[in-house]
Amino acid sequence: MIVPLAAASAVDNAARIVMQKMSASMGQQIVIENVPGAAGLIGTAQVARAAPDGYTLGGFNDSIMTMLPNMHANLSWDILRDFEPVSLVATIEWGLVANNAAPFRNAADLIAAAKAKPGEINYGSGGNGSPQHVAMEMFATTAGISLTHVPYRGATQAALDVASGQVTVAFQGLSTVTSLVRSGKLRLLAVTTRNRLPQFPDVPTISESGLPGFEFNSWFALMAPARTPKPIIARLNEEVQKALADPEVRERLNAQGLTIQGSSPEELGTATRAQLAKYARVMKEANIKNE
Repeated sequence: MIVPLAAASAVDNAARIVMQKMSASMGQQIVIENVPGAAGLIGTAQVARAAPDGYTLGGFNDSIMTMLPNMHANLSWDILRDFEPVSLVATIEWGLVANNAAPFRNAADLIAAAKAKPGEINYGSGGNGSPQHVAMEMFATTAGISLTHVPYRGATQAALDVASGQVTVAFQGLSTVTSLVRSGKLRLLAVTTRNRLPQFPDVPTISESGLPGFEFNSWFALMAPARTPKPIIARLNEEVQKALADPEVRERLNAQGLTIQGSSPEELGTATRAQLAKYARVMKEANIKNE
């Protein structure tokens, strides 16, 4: 299984939990290979070129599936043409984090500081077109502020550099930063869910912090190379649903800030087409371009 994102990223963490259960159920070792870079473009191309025999899968987020295709006109792959949907696994809940030395205690503080000093506050992301990039540009556009983008090769390094003070703030999947928040190395300013999360009951939502209606999350989905036989897709989907029904898997995913979904291949295909259209509109409104 190729994860085109950094180790310890939200998708990578979730993939290791689910694949461990699938491996035990199928009696088949599943090796996870991280191929980060270019916000996921490199590893995704590797999956697209793989033999369609069921022995290579991609663990993708919706940045790879629906954001990057709206930024790059000449990709070597097409998400609808070159891949077979297997299953949506979970949605990843997100938060706005800051370095502990920053003066912000909440999202409203960040907005006020950015309005006072346009462009002087920087933020980290997993690369151009990554969900960290898209989330922050949506936030900045909605708030009417200007921030400086610092792209990294992956979300994990971006989070670590917020903790070390190399950059000031970032949007991150909670499964990437929960341990850093709980250990006091990062400050969680807000979450991007509609309601507060049980894991962080004292942390307000972005919507509560001055931007009513602001929400953001991302996917973890499994895809196979195009022309993978339908019986193989069906078997893989069945194994995903079995893993997601396991109480231990559910508990571990929930603790990471993930909301378990599961889907049929057809449902994931329909959702992908809808998200492609949604992010075409969102990225145009937020003026998000390939840098």
